[in-house]
Amino acid sequence: MRAQFVLQEIWIGLRRNMTMTISLVITVAIAMALFGTGLLLRSQVDSSKSYWYDKIEVSIFLCAKTSSNPSCQKQDVNDTQRKTLQDQLKKMSQVSDVQYENKQQAYTRFKDRFAGSPGFVESTREGDIPDSFRVKLKKPEEYKAVAQAMLGQPGVDTVINEQEILKKFFRILNGLQFAALLIAMIQVVAAVLLVGNTVRLSAFNRRRETGIMRLVGASNTYIQMPFILEGAIAGLIGGVFASVLLVLSKMFLIDRLAGQVQLVSQLGWSTVVYVIIVSICFGVLLCALSSFLTLRRYLKI
Repeated sequence: MRAQFVLQEIWIGLRRNMTMTISLVITVAIAMALFGTGLLLRSQVDSSKSYWYDKIEVSIFLCAKTSSNPSCQKQDVNDTQRKTLQDQLKKMSQVSDVQYENKQQAYTRFKDRFAGSPGFVESTREGDIPDSFRVKLKKPEEYKAVAQAMLGQPGVDTVINEQEILKKFFRILNGLQFAALLIAMIQVVAAVLLVGNTVRLSAFNRRRETGIMRLVGASNTYIQMPFILEGAIAGLIGGVFASVLLVLSKMFLIDRLAGQVQLVSQLGWSTVVYVIIVSICFGVLLCALSSFLTLRRYLKI
């Protein structure tokens, strides 16, 4: 009987304040979707960092006729210079492996890597990418020692550390994550305010019923329970809509990012399910707690 009464009161409250309830559901859905998207981007960044950490290389590009470095004197590196550089690299304690890559091999790898961007491939011709040494380090953070040792050597054009490129890319992803979480926090504040207004309006509309319940000896918990559950149910519905938005975000944002930008590893669905569960629970607890605090602070029922 008590459970039936509580459910009946919840339905009455949601029906009477339908407009505000819909607004609350939409606000919670957007807030939780943005919150979940921020978590997905964070997981994507962390997994990508872990995936690429052991694959980071230092590329030492050798002199070519097209080099802009004055020390190259518009000449290709000769065999003696190339052999000397390779021997120096192999003797360095920071280096675990050295692979020489000529122009033809570099162009073939370039076409395979950017096969999804035909316009980019077509604008690059064989020979545009000079010969290079691809150096794998024992510890990626020790790239400065290798770069300093190679820069200025005869036959060396430029030294590029992939770690610096990855840092810039991950900085962009971190910025997107921060923006999503910041907007989510603003939406959370809006949701809390809407919950408070919805609960206060619902309690005001049912002030006679709650007064009668008080007179017959009903406990505060029993009186407050319908209002708290109204907020929790609105949060749950908003969380369900947010989960749909998160699935779409995974399919059309995260997966597309992983497919088009080859620096990003694939994010698994298990992570998405975990984020959805966290987002729904957070939405329900947020609305229920906001309802409870509103009743305790503003209302005397």
